[in-house]
Amino acid sequence: MSRSGRWALPALLSCAAFTLALAAVLLLWGLSLPAEDQAVLGRRLLSHGAVGLLVWAMAVLGIVVFWRRLDAQVLRGPARLQEQVRLVAASQVPLQLEAPAGAGRDLQGLVTAINELAAARDRLREDVAAQVAQVSAVVRQERNRLAALMAELTQSVVVCNLDGRILLYNNRARLQFKALSREPALAGGAEWVGIGRSIYAVLDRAMLAHGLENIRQRLARGASHPSTQFLTSTPSGQLLRVQMAPVRTAEGAETPAGEDPGQGPEMAGFVLMLDNVTSSFAQESQRDQLLLGLTEGSRSSLANVQAAIEMLAYEDLDAAMRERFLGVVREEVRSMSQRITDLVARSTEALKTRWPLEDMPGADLLVAAQRRIGQQTGGDVRLEAVAPELWVRVDSFGLLQALTYLASRLFEEFEVRYVQLRLGPAQQAEQVHLDLLWSGTTISTETVMSWELDPMHLGDERNPLTVRDVMDRHSGVIWFERDRIRGLAFFRLVLPVAQAQEAIEPAQVLGSDSRPEYFDFDLFKPSAQHHALDDRPLSSLTYTVFDTETTGLNPSEGDEIIQIGATRIVNGRLLRHEAFEQLIDPGRRIPAASIPIHGITQDMVDGRPRIAQVLPVFHAYAADTVLVAHNAAFDMKFLQLQEARTGLRFDQPVLDTLMLSAVIHPNQESHRLEAIAERMNITILGRHTALGDALVTAEVFLRMIPLLADMGIHTLGQAREAAQKTYYARLKY
Repeated sequence: MSRSGRWALPALLSCAAFTLALAAVLLLWGLSLPAEDQAVLGRRLLSHGAVGLLVWAMAVLGIVVFWRRLDAQVLRGPARLQEQVRLVAASQVPLQLEAPAGAGRDLQGLVTAINELAAARDRLREDVAAQVAQVSAVVRQERNRLAALMAELTQSVVVCNLDGRILLYNNRARLQFKALSREPALAGGAEWVGIGRSIYAVLDRAMLAHGLENIRQRLARGASHPSTQFLTSTPSGQLLRVQMAPVRTAEGAETPAGEDPGQGPEMAGFVLMLDNVTSSFAQESQRDQLLLGLTEGSRSSLANVQAAIEMLAYEDLDAAMRERFLGVVREEVRSMSQRITDLVARSTEALKTRWPLEDMPGADLLVAAQRRIGQQTGGDVRLEAVAPELWVRVDSFGLLQALTYLASRLFEEFEVRYVQLRLGPAQQAEQVHLDLLWSGTTISTETVMSWELDPMHLGDERNPLTVRDVMDRHSGVIWFERDRIRGLAFFRLVLPVAQAQEAIEPAQVLGSDSRPEYFDFDLFKPSAQHHALDDRPLSSLTYTVFDTETTGLNPSEGDEIIQIGATRIVNGRLLRHEAFEQLIDPGRRIPAASIPIHGITQDMVDGRPRIAQVLPVFHAYAADTVLVAHNAAFDMKFLQLQEARTGLRFDQPVLDTLMLSAVIHPNQESHRLEAIAERMNITILGRHTALGDALVTAEVFLRMIPLLADMGIHTLGQAREAAQKTYYARLKY
């Protein structure tokens, strides 16, 4: 029976009973009167019929209002209170009950008693939480150390369980996978790597399986630290050098699925350390080709020289023929010499390019140079401001030696008052200019050349390298200039700039916020892959919680998606740092009436990727997960209408928090997202943005899982079945 039917039927019966009783009273009263009085009564009733009908209607209305208020305050009040009590009991945050409107003294006293019990429970929880926090302090410290170690590593590291699900990674790995994409990354490359995702989406499954088999064999032979290395290619054609090592199960731990307990030390997962060797492999191939060319060419030349020498040994050889064979010898020797010269030149160039260079912020380089020069010379060193986004690729040790050497010569030989350092972009996008400036004193070109070519020295310290050698390591140059207008002279060093992704990478790896924001070792536990999703507990599934912002509310009439936002839930935890957020050009104008709702204007979407570009990326992001949305029928309709255009189907299971709210709280007036969040004491941030709504929906869904469990709804199949029985399951778009 519908919510209104519970009070409508009693009200209807009461009105019918009142009408019958009134008619019976009038009838009995009229029959008890004399005949002449009955005639008078009949005429009066006819003459005042309208008034009587009005009085009757008001009485009926009063009965209806009475029953409706009775249902709201008395009949449904306890039911709502029961739902609130269940919510308080299941909530992990402090909540307080509110007495239903019009509740009597007894009901209000019950609410007060329940609130007191809930407060006492919350105090006990706080005490237990404090004790648990104290006991687990060592574990947290170890995890923080691990996170710090992962962040500081200059190598990409990924840790997986035996199913290939990622349970830990550092930011260098995320950026490396993002760089391996064929296309420019959308939504921050969120689809490439993430907690709970499959490593097989990036690396070859057969190659990894082969590596695991090698490690198992070495473990069986008793190896203490087994590992294996191999090369593999990515879908974008890049070459990766992969070093794989096992993660062993702890003593007494459960044996992972698929492992034989009698085979010796069990594996819980594996660690991958990744290096992109595409460029170095190409260099090595080129070097091998040079050596092969030198060998083959020299063999032919030597054969020709040998043949010519044998002919020259004949005494009766005429002068013209002798000169011809001597020419062959000279030509072949010259050719061999040229090949060797070319090989030496290319090898020298390769050595220069292979010199280890590091990426660092330009501002950090200048600060380090200021400190080094000041400590070594005692001179005054000044800096010009550097744009924070400017990064350089340098041998910082050698470069600081060169700058200190040049500054010391200026201070000692020309007694300059101060030197100044500045760094800025060059005309060529891949270079920057580092200038060492001073004023008041000029030096000759001969002096500049000697400083560049003489071995560097500082006091008693001697260095075999020259300033020119340091610049050769950077494939750069140095020259001397004068600014006659400002009265300045300066050395200009041309250095390589770090590429965009390389400039971001060190900041994220070395900064205080670069540690893995979440790692989940519970994923090492064996998963029941043979179970169907419908039989899996809700708490064990991986979810993609998403929301869309659109041009309007009619997907079948041409409205389009203008933003997709999503986040992931893995192992019962919300992964905020693995969010997906992307604006989309709808290919049509955004109606002015919808802009105040979502705040997205036309200029914000103009030039953005179209839905056909974004949907494959979001499809990869949501792969192998259960979709969750609030009023999911609306969002899914927009996705389904794109199937013909993109060839992509979102055919994974879907859960709707709107319908689940109706399952959990059937007596509540509203199941809007804001109302649910308010009931569950969830703070709403970024409402009516796709990502903001997705995050709120994810928080709501996590609070719903224990409430559903209290109702006996534990699995995905049970949740979907219960949701389909609600009124909201009939909504269509």
